[in-house]
Amino acid sequence: MRGGTVQINWHDLQPVLTLDFHPVSRRLATGGGDHDIKIWAIASDESEEKLPTASYVSSLSSHSSAVNVLRFSPSGENLASGADGGGIILWTLHSTDDGEAWKIHKSLLFHRKDVLDLQWSSDGSYLVSASVDNSCIIWDANKGVVQQMLEGHLHYVQGVAWDPLGQYIASLSSDRTCKIYANKPQGKSKNTEKMNFVCQHTLVKAELQNHDESKPPVKTHLFHDETLPSFFRRLAWSPDGSFLVLPAGLCKYSSEVINTAYILSRRDLSRPAIQLPGASKAIVAVRFCPIVFTLRGSQSEGLFKLPYRAVFAVATFNSLYVYDTESAAPILIHAGLHYAAITDIAWSPDAKYLSLSSRDGYCTIIEFENEELGQPHALSGKKEVAEGNVTCRNTKPPTVDSMEVDVSTCKIKKSGSPVGTVTPPPVLVENITLRMKEGNVACEHAKPKADNMDVDVGASKAKTEASPMSVEVTPPPVSAQKSASSKPTKKRITPIAIN
Repeated sequence: MRGGTVQINWHDLQPVLTLDFHPVSRRLATGGGDHDIKIWAIASDESEEKLPTASYVSSLSSHSSAVNVLRFSPSGENLASGADGGGIILWTLHSTDDGEAWKIHKSLLFHRKDVLDLQWSSDGSYLVSASVDNSCIIWDANKGVVQQMLEGHLHYVQGVAWDPLGQYIASLSSDRTCKIYANKPQGKSKNTEKMNFVCQHTLVKAELQNHDESKPPVKTHLFHDETLPSFFRRLAWSPDGSFLVLPAGLCKYSSEVINTAYILSRRDLSRPAIQLPGASKAIVAVRFCPIVFTLRGSQSEGLFKLPYRAVFAVATFNSLYVYDTESAAPILIHAGLHYAAITDIAWSPDAKYLSLSSRDGYCTIIEFENEELGQPHALSGKKEVAEGNVTCRNTKPPTVDSMEVDVSTCKIKKSGSPVGTVTPPPVLVENITLRMKEGNVACEHAKPKADNMDVDVGASKAKTEASPMSVEVTPPPVSAQKSASSKPTKKRITPIAIN
């Protein structure tokens, strides 16, 4: 594995707000504050010491404001981009004498304010978008019309994810709620069932037992409020639809707060099943590797009972954590790569590259060796996948008897009783000791901070010590910190409290 910040002029030193890999080729699309979308060809350098290279291919210049999100369709024939002002453009790939060209197919105009996130349905016929106007819209990509509007959030909707099996849509908002919409078709139109998504679950608060048993349990919010200095909360489903990972989580007790991400099992989307160990900064984006891998058998007890390993990346403002479903500790940590906040994550279709975008105007590309992440595993079909949902090895009801978490200098102790309907239990791991593998951790600084975590679930205890090695990583030049412009500050509206 090698990687670092590629020091080229990505978007005229303007913030790079989004990026995505083409699902067939290794072309990387980026969008930024200069209103343009740029296509890059990513390649490996023959020298093992040098970073992967990004060669400019073309530009798509039809937006009149900053491009906040772009996503390729599953087939790779279309590209959707959302920008400030509410405009969404669908681009179609055309073959030309010079090679290829992206041309405007449809302009989707219905959002009243900035579009912050979007995602395609698994068949590429529809897409869902999230906006600052507090709504999500499902679009018919072929006709370019609104299929359905999803309302109910009281503040910016900063992330949206479409279940790869087509049954659910999840949205995450700065009103501190996550909504799960289920498709319940009504009637038929031209011999096909008419799509109809209705809100099935709203995740708001967790219930924690008070230290003083004479006092009632304390309810605490699961997510950061609108003061989180990010316009993105990019959530993601696993490739098989088994589980959903939510960023921007917090675990608050007394005056101390632990940043976290929550994992929801498809079998019960009403509450988190697993809480990832606390990060030093708030988590703003999650992205799954499009390939699943065979089990390594390195851990007798993992977080999930799956016949394969899924790998996903979690980005905070300044760090990258890569997890797999066979271990509780991250298999990779990158820190100190950028001078400004990370905005998006993307995996190449062959899992060879993992890329990050940042508001400092640069992107990071990490390259993995062949089969470094593992041997690819072929999913045999939706029916088998649907039956093979996430099953935590600890099958007892989630009860928090005592919990101790030590994150750097922040130490929190909790004691409680059976949790409520949306209470996140701690990581469900029993009687195992996990250590980071040498060579799988990269950090810019010679003295990286170690994250120590003690989790005590009843009589079971998992202790993880992460001691990243010092590996040379090239950060962007210092001048970028001053020359990169920031996204215009938007007027914030305080949402109504939700009980």
